[in-house]
Amino acid sequence: MTDPTLPASNRLDRRQLLGAGSLAAFGMLFGGGLVAEEFAPAPAPGDGGAAQPVGCAVIGLGEQGRALLGALALAAGADVRRICDSYAGIRARAQELAPKAVAGGDAKEVFDDQSVQAVWIATPTHLHKDLVLAALAAGKHVYCEAPLAHTVDDARAIAVAATTAAAKGILFHSGLQQRTNPQHLHVLHFVRAGALGRVAMGRAHWRRRTSWRRAAASDERARALNWRLDPALSTGLMGEIGIHQLDVASWFLKGLPLAVSGLGSIRAWDDGRQVADTVQALIEYPDGVDVAYDATLANSFDDHADLFLGSDAAVMLRDHRAWMFKEADAAALGWEVYAYREKLGDETGIALVADATKILAAGKKPGENREVDPHRTAPVTACEAFLEAIRHKQPSACDALTGFQATVTAITANQAIATRSRIELKPELFRL
Repeated sequence: MTDPTLPASNRLDRRQLLGAGSLAAFGMLFGGGLVAEEFAPAPAPGDGGAAQPVGCAVIGLGEQGRALLGALALAAGADVRRICDSYAGIRARAQELAPKAVAGGDAKEVFDDQSVQAVWIATPTHLHKDLVLAALAAGKHVYCEAPLAHTVDDARAIAVAATTAAAKGILFHSGLQQRTNPQHLHVLHFVRAGALGRVAMGRAHWRRRTSWRRAAASDERARALNWRLDPALSTGLMGEIGIHQLDVASWFLKGLPLAVSGLGSIRAWDDGRQVADTVQALIEYPDGVDVAYDATLANSFDDHADLFLGSDAAVMLRDHRAWMFKEADAAALGWEVYAYREKLGDETGIALVADATKILAAGKKPGENREVDPHRTAPVTACEAFLEAIRHKQPSACDALTGFQATVTAITANQAIATRSRIELKPELFRL
């Protein structure tokens, strides 16, 4: 039985992994003793040469929109035809990243342009709905940044419209970038194959010393720029940041949360804001598995990481790297003898490195490759996955339902933090 939550190009039959009775089969199946790092996802189907161009447009040219333009500049076959933002100064700044694109302030011009096949929506979250609905109605494929919207109702409207459009061959991609990240796909196989034993708990965090407040020349512009600090518009740290790591938890654990509890306060930026700059949440999953999450704008220590602990091993993901830490009494896996190990604090972990074959071919050890290939970063691989789906008329690797369910979780977690309470998540809340 294949895992339906993996993209088709990354699925492996469970019998392939466990047919020999244990995970020792990994080494046997992949070329007679290849190291653990070799268990990498298969590449997405390609054209065997230059990728067929796809006409692209980006709406919303703030920090995230410019990051997407940078990713599209590296993504094979991305032909950026238009960029759009209501502020001229931001358009001029973004034009440096897409000098051949037509810049404008009216989204309707983007939707009317027949040379544009796909639209990336990177505006503030509360502006997503109308733009997504208009883009889908115009027959454009849509990549929408996460969260989908600032309310569950708006997120559901987007997901329903995207599902209807899919029947006409119009694709929708939710911008949960880890879903197409080679490193996360690589580690997912180990988790799903049972290498952790029985999963006991998860932990994740994100920490960055920054205020979220932006200076502006006028009060009107300041309100527009600082929408994340407006509780009527913002999904808070859980929605704007935490959604990505909460989605990883749901994805890896193969389930939807049952309840979420939250706490939050203003600890670093007491400037009149009403949105917490420091939050903690506990997300309850089926089978008694809980995931603890914290995020803060007060401190940068340890940046961000995801950790899953099981009865046999733990797996940690940090930046573009990952490690497995075995329990002393856990059975040895057949490929372990070949695996590259390195110290991480007081522990020694097995490096789980995607693309290890290329690294070894370059004469390096997998754990020594600390440089990130710009063509393999999460934003680039997310854009390329969407472009490949468009070219080959395949389902998106992160569809509207996935984005909707992650958005529901994040919005509810933000509500729990604001009210310092526990909120149950009924199954019907996740349905369209």
